[in-house]
Amino acid sequence: MNRTALLASAIAIAVLPQTSFAQDGEETFGGAKGADLSIAAIEPDKGDITIGRAGDYPADIARYLLASGPGAANLSPDGKTIAFSWDITGESELWVMPAEGGQPRQVTFKTGVRAPVWTPDGSRLFYSADRDGNEQPGYFAITADGAQESEVLPAARGDFRTFGDFAADGSFIYASTARGAGVFDIYRGTLDGTSELIVESELGLYASSISPDGKYVLITESVGAAADNLYLLDLATKEMTTISKPPVEERADHSMGGFEWWPNGEGFYFSTNLDREYATLAFYSLASRTFERVFESESDVENLTLCGPGKGGSYLYWTQNNDGFDSLHGWHTVEKRPIPMPELPEGNYSLDCEADGQLLIRVSGWQTPGELWMTDPIEGTAQKVFAANLAGLDPARLVRPQVVRYTARDGVELQGLLYLPEGAGAGEDAPPVLFSVHGGPSGQSQATFDPVAQYHVARGVAVFESNVRGSTGLGRTYEQLDDRENRLDSIRDLVDLKAGLAADGLIDGGRAAVMGGSYGGYAVNAVLAEYPGEFAAGVSLFGVADWITGLEVASPALKAADRIEFGDITEERWREFYRVNSPIRKADAITVPVLYSHGVMDPRIDIYETEVMVKTLRANGVPAPFIRIPDEGHGWRKLSNQLFYYRQQAEFIEQQLGLAEAK
Repeated sequence: MNRTALLASAIAIAVLPQTSFAQDGEETFGGAKGADLSIAAIEPDKGDITIGRAGDYPADIARYLLASGPGAANLSPDGKTIAFSWDITGESELWVMPAEGGQPRQVTFKTGVRAPVWTPDGSRLFYSADRDGNEQPGYFAITADGAQESEVLPAARGDFRTFGDFAADGSFIYASTARGAGVFDIYRGTLDGTSELIVESELGLYASSISPDGKYVLITESVGAAADNLYLLDLATKEMTTISKPPVEERADHSMGGFEWWPNGEGFYFSTNLDREYATLAFYSLASRTFERVFESESDVENLTLCGPGKGGSYLYWTQNNDGFDSLHGWHTVEKRPIPMPELPEGNYSLDCEADGQLLIRVSGWQTPGELWMTDPIEGTAQKVFAANLAGLDPARLVRPQVVRYTARDGVELQGLLYLPEGAGAGEDAPPVLFSVHGGPSGQSQATFDPVAQYHVARGVAVFESNVRGSTGLGRTYEQLDDRENRLDSIRDLVDLKAGLAADGLIDGGRAAVMGGSYGGYAVNAVLAEYPGEFAAGVSLFGVADWITGLEVASPALKAADRIEFGDITEERWREFYRVNSPIRKADAITVPVLYSHGVMDPRIDIYETEVMVKTLRANGVPAPFIRIPDEGHGWRKLSNQLFYYRQQAEFIEQQLGLAEAK
């Protein structure tokens, strides 16, 4: 579909006799009532996609989206087999391959599996799969050869689940909303399908890691979007002991790096930013009921994994987040010395170490959509066992983001990643820019592979991935600067960042668009309403328009954090605050075109939030094309939908920024 047809079909409002809704009569989707089909919208047509010829530049956006590599990956307990998710078929499925390299083999089909977990004996793979992104999954187990598959716990309406960990006996711990109270409780399940409620929650408890002897499980409790309390649950007595529960105003993150138990169960390693700006490596002793910091660090410690010969605790590995670029670190726990780490492509790393110390590293970087490396840091070896498919793109043409910092008008230092087109001019010759706002709000723009950013940069548009206040990775204080009454300060940061980039001659501030999904979609709505004239267009994907309704119907996965981050919407003072400070209350100030989109199955943000913005802008005569995707939830998982949507988005952005027609 060309741009003219896109805008014409989206702006035209169909008049129907009555509102109709597209939804299963029994499904609630975390509070949503379904899509209002009386609103004219564009839906994926599942038609053929033209991608152009390999080696042609500028390359079609489809080639950037088709560039792919493995998703979440884990080693088998014996260290011989890698299991990983991969969406090469168009939907994420489970694959396995030999750890030394070899042909990957697909194990699941038409499941939409997210992350595989090996059972303790290595005989099976455990996975979850939901219905088109509704986040209410069933649990399944399949043999590593794909020959036998069983349903462990069937999906149930309203049952949101978060997997925790396996015990050595094959039982597992998970969090679930099955009780019907809208909160996450702790359950213990078995692979033969039984399940038992262990601990009831008042808001949101999550299971993390079971001790080697099976006696204890670490439990976290959400306290804001990037903070938690930490408890030790005795599985025999079902009693919980507090490990760390700081006052809310001093809240901290204890689970940023995961948890790694010492082999004899006497304690565990973890990462925490309690009483400090950045999360550092710490060890908790069960005997003394205290923890001590192992190292000091000036960046967040993440991705802990422990393994090694004998009892399996000699080698401790982790990553550190440096402005969105990861660095690898290792520590010999017996010899008390650093372990030299291999040089890998830049980006973000996820780690898994099993058996005698073989370390699996998944790389997602600005120049690679995903690679798997098997390394032996002790021996000093590193082998790429799975190479990314770049779909005919030249890696030399991909652009490395540069870290930039600017001071906001109130003195807060802001940060972001800037992608500049090759040969970009400056000052009057500076390129147009697309501002990209991450979700969360406690998320972070990082140097992972970003196909949409790389496409636009190749077409001559700078892309700025902002980390406004409230973002993670830049210190505990920075992450909390946007809480509650300070929400709009982070929106103002977008304007200040644009001013700084334009003043330095890096971008053309008069040709700027702003894009974001989820919380980033809210930010688009908000900045266009609060600061009219700053951006020439917006792209809002499944974002919030009215915080009153948005917080009322939020899924259980969000409610626990929302009360700290945004305030308790059951209290009148917060309802009054958001009556004034929600984008929909100021939508009449939006005068530039905005492309909206939403998945009908979204359990986190009701599709109503997008629909109300579309109707309001259209009533004011403002172009508001709307892409509605029936078989998606909170984001686009399916390749066919990605190919359809992002082509429409690219054409919209290029039209609004005055570029030549997309090819």
